[in-house]
Amino acid sequence: MTALKKFQRLESPGLWRESPEAQRRDVILSFGDASLVVSDSAERVLTHWSLAALERLNPGQSPALYSPGADSGETLEIDDDLMVEALETVRRAIGRARPRPGRLRIWIVAGTLAGLAALAAFWLPGALVRQTVAVAPPEVRAEIGQALLARMADAAGTPCDRPGGQRALDRLAARLLPGTARTVRVLPGGLPRALHLPGGVILLNRALVEDYEDVAAVAGFILAEDARAARSDPLADLLRAAGPLATFRLLTTGTLPDGALSAYAHHVLVAPEAPLPEADLLARFAAAGLPSTPYALARDVTGESVRGLIRNDPLQGRETDAPISDGDWLRLQAICGG
Repeated sequence: MTALKKFQRLESPGLWRESPEAQRRDVILSFGDASLVVSDSAERVLTHWSLAALERLNPGQSPALYSPGADSGETLEIDDDLMVEALETVRRAIGRARPRPGRLRIWIVAGTLAGLAALAAFWLPGALVRQTVAVAPPEVRAEIGQALLARMADAAGTPCDRPGGQRALDRLAARLLPGTARTVRVLPGGLPRALHLPGGVILLNRALVEDYEDVAAVAGFILAEDARAARSDPLADLLRAAGPLATFRLLTTGTLPDGALSAYAHHVLVAPEAPLPEADLLARFAAAGLPSTPYALARDVTGESVRGLIRNDPLQGRETDAPISDGDWLRLQAICGG
């Protein structure tokens, strides 16, 4: 660098000490190319001080005391205000041009923290849910399902438990969902037509078993809820609603906070029914050997919104056996004591 133009011809007297043990000498100071030139009275150059390395040893005091660097024993004492102003101006200009590792570190740390915050906000909750769902054993899922069912009692009542009716419902579930551990229960009211919970629990509204003449309609609601549970893990749905803290607690302790369970129990009772692809549902009916028309008409008696399920009924025009006996169907219809 070169000195600032307004100071290029500036000179002033000063006192120079070559080392801490040396005597001070009267010298002449002048700006050189990127340096402060120190000369004796005969204009012989004694030393050059780099302006970039120049340090003020007594900021704010007078006369000003300078050193050519932190490890040097040389000093310059300057009492000329204009020369001091010039040196301070140059030092400030050099200071602004220097890189600031500390500030860079601050920005690096801030950027890292912002990235971690974004990671925590957008990636971590989903990853935490996936990990928890992957390791949750069937016993924990079943406990959660029963805990939710208990918290629904105020709004939907306790499950109907007439023994003959429940045994008939168990036989229907085994016929429709072979090889699974689904538990199907009937609630007195307060819930949509059907819903599902973690732990393989499928719930039916009492109206489904009492208001329809064909057991195939009830069977259709069971198949549909099983299809929904297969498309989106009900435990994952619960954990996404409960939040990361509740999810972490389940992962580390195997339990969920009571508040999270109560809130989700209320949520599933009022949440809209998740749509199902018609093709998937028809495939379920075909695999179970059941007609889809009774279920479709139970959903919409006009048939307008379920025309595909009626038109593409996999068993249309064919004689089929009922999934349970007439006696079991009558017992199921009376499961709530009606």
